[in-house]
Amino acid sequence: MDLFGGASDPSGIAHSANAAPSAYAPLPEKLRPQSIERVVGQSHLLGSGKPLRLVLESGNPHSMIFWGPPGTGKTTLARLVAAQCDAEFIALSAVLAGVKEIREAIAFAEKARQAGRRTILFVDEVHRFNKSQQDAFLPHVESGLVTFIGATTENPSFEVNAALLSRAAVYVLKSLSADELSELFERAMAELPHAQITEDAKARLIGVADGDARKLLNLIEQTLAAASAAGATEIDADFVANTLAQNLRRFDKGGDAFYDQISALHKSVRGSHPDAALYWLVRMLDGGADPRYLARRIVRMAWEDIGLADPRGAQIALQAAETYERLGSPEGELALANAVLYLASTAKSDAAYRAYNQARAFVSADESRPVPMHLRNAPTRLMKELGHGAGYRHAHDETGAYAAGVNYLPEGMPAIAWYQPADRGLEARIRERLAQLRELDRNA
Repeated sequence: MDLFGGASDPSGIAHSANAAPSAYAPLPEKLRPQSIERVVGQSHLLGSGKPLRLVLESGNPHSMIFWGPPGTGKTTLARLVAAQCDAEFIALSAVLAGVKEIREAIAFAEKARQAGRRTILFVDEVHRFNKSQQDAFLPHVESGLVTFIGATTENPSFEVNAALLSRAAVYVLKSLSADELSELFERAMAELPHAQITEDAKARLIGVADGDARKLLNLIEQTLAAASAAGATEIDADFVANTLAQNLRRFDKGGDAFYDQISALHKSVRGSHPDAALYWLVRMLDGGADPRYLARRIVRMAWEDIGLADPRGAQIALQAAETYERLGSPEGELALANAVLYLASTAKSDAAYRAYNQARAFVSADESRPVPMHLRNAPTRLMKELGHGAGYRHAHDETGAYAAGVNYLPEGMPAIAWYQPADRGLEARIRERLAQLRELDRNA
C-alpha cells in the first residue's frame, strides 16, 4: 500500500520510502542506497552487531533521532528503516510543514493502521519545529500510531523537546572520511562512464566536499556540466578550481560546528598552544565566521584567561579588533592572528575571573550590608555630625601609602580571600605585594 502514490505532495509531505528516482533526478538521489550494504560510512552504527544494524535486522523499529552534519545519510537511513521493516514512510520537512501537515500525516497513518500497516514518520530538520509543533507528535508516538524518526544537524539536547527526546534513541552520524568519499566518487563514476577526471581533480573535489556525501555528488554533477559546456574531454585540478565558484567549507554559523570550533579556539589559547589556536582561528575564518565576532571573543579570552598575568594581552586584543575595523578583510585578519598568537604564548591567569565570579555569587545571595561609617562620604556638616568619615585614614598620608589594619568591608563580613594571584607573569609580583600588605595588617 502506498499512501502517497509515489509522488511528492506540495504541502511538504513526501512520497513512499521505496519510490524509484526519476530519470531527471539529481545524482545524489540516483545513488541513494537501497540496502544497508550500499550505505557508505556510519560503520559505528551499521557494522555487524552495531546498534542501528540490529534495529534494522529486527524488523521492529523504535522512535529515533539522527543527529549529524549535512550529507551524512540521515534521510537515507530513515528510508532504509521503513523499507527494511516493510512500513509506510511519511516524510515531513520542518522548513515547509506546519501543524496542518502534521495532522494530514497522522490521518494517513490512521488509514495505514486500518489496513494493517505500520508507519514511519520522518521529520527532516526537526529542530526547526517549535515546541507546540513537536508536542503534536507525542500522543501518536506514545500510542504507537507512528514510529517517529527525526533528523537534525543541531544538538537534540537543546533543540528537541525533552518529552519527545525521552521517547527516542539518539544516533550520532559522522562526517564521511576521505576514503569513504573516494568510494562514493567511484560509484558516481560508474554511473557516468564518459567522465574523465584526473586523480588530482578527484582529490580537489573530495577536499571541497569536506565530509559531505551529497555535496560531493553535486560538485561532480556541476563539474561535468561545466566540462560539457566547455567541450573539455578531461577534467583536471585546475579545471575544478576554475569551475567551483568558491571553496567553501561546510560551516553552520549558528550550529554546533560554530560553537565547537570557538570552544576549540578558546581552549587552545588557554592551553598555551599557539599553533592550535591559529589553526582554529583560520578554520573559522575559512568557514565564514564573522571576524568581528571572533575579535570580541579574543578580547574576552584576554580578560578571562590571561588577566593580570599580562595586561598587555587585553591591549593587544583590543588593538587587533580596532585594526580589523579599520582594514577589514583580509588584511585585518592578520591583526586577529597576531592577537591569538600572543595570547596563546603569554602567561595565563584566571584569578581575576574566579574572584569576580565568587564575589558575584556572594553578593547575589547575601544581605545588603551597610557601608562602614569611616568609609562613608561626608560632604555636609550634618553627615560629619552623624559620624560619616570619622576615623578614616588617608592611605597616601601613611608609610608606603598603605593604611595597615584598616577594614574596607562591611562589619560582620565573613573572612574572604577571593583574589588569589597566580605565580606567573605580572601577577607573581602582585602576589608578593599583597602578601607584604597582609603581613602589615597582621602586625597592625
